[in-house]
Amino acid sequence: MSDPRPIPGRLALRPAPPGLPDASPRPPVLAEAGDPFARYRVLRLIARIERGRAVRLDDIVAALNAAEADWLFDRAVVVDALVRLQAAWLSDYRTTTGIVLDDGPYGPTVAIEDTPRVDPWIVRRVARELDACREALAAFSRIDHLGDA
Repeated sequence: MSDPRPIPGRLALRPAPPGLPDASPRPPVLAEAGDPFARYRVLRLIARIERGRAVRLDDIVAALNAAEADWLFDRAVVVDALVRLQAAWLSDYRTTTGIVLDDGPYGPTVAIEDTPRVDPWIVRRVARELDACREALAAFSRIDHLGDA
């Protein structure tokens, strides 16, 4: 038999009333350099850009803003993610030809080499960013109250 007294910290909910919307709107997010959630989104798109040719960073920013309608990206966020990616490439492969950031005639560009080693490597980098996102969420879930934030 259940105890009729309320338990502190536990909220009893009744079934949702008919017609209550299921989805909850998400607030817009301003992407920030250094944020794993932003880097994850940037790198997911970078994994899909054309290989072996320079791609304008402004085109990448525009594609991100179109694909992630509840996020707002600027070039600085993309540059941050690409510089980190370039540094990781240099560390892993000891070559600067894999990811090349340059100034093109129409603005800054990135070119990613067109070799079989690129895709699996970028997929691993995206997976690492996803792990960093999960770690950040786990750390957030352990915050007891706003005073600990």
